[in-house]
Amino acid sequence: MTKTSTTAAIETQSKKVADSAKKLKESSFRIEDSADRRTELASNRTALAAERTYSAWIRTGLFSLASGAGAKSVLAGLMPMWVVMADASALIVFSIFCFCAAVWRMARSGAARPAPDVPRIDQRILIAMSGFLSLVSAVALLGIWTG
Repeated sequence: MTKTSTTAAIETQSKKVADSAKKLKESSFRIEDSADRRTELASNRTALAAERTYSAWIRTGLFSLASGAGAKSVLAGLMPMWVVMADASALIVFSIFCFCAAVWRMARSGAARPAPDVPRIDQRILIAMSGFLSLVSAVALLGIWTG
């Protein structure tokens, strides 16, 4: 009788351990899935942050271009002309830098692994837009010096 109760206790305990192991295995799959999802969401946030950074560089470049283009007419007569031209030129050259930096930062955003779920803006569009804005800045710089 003692052997039967001992065997039954061992079997009961073995079933509990087996059930616990099964629950632990299922739980570990949920934790792994949850960690993978958090990683994917972090990649999405990185991709969207890269787009916000790109737009901030473009905004800064456009503001610098506008400031450089307006500096000649606004500051003429207030300062020596060489200072006005240096200021306007520096602002426009900075705008070209901003347009190039926007693409450079977007290309190296760190959102490559794992691939984000959010659709990314095509790199060729960003390069074309930044190239066009850089060309506009170069023409504005030429216009300031010749006009």
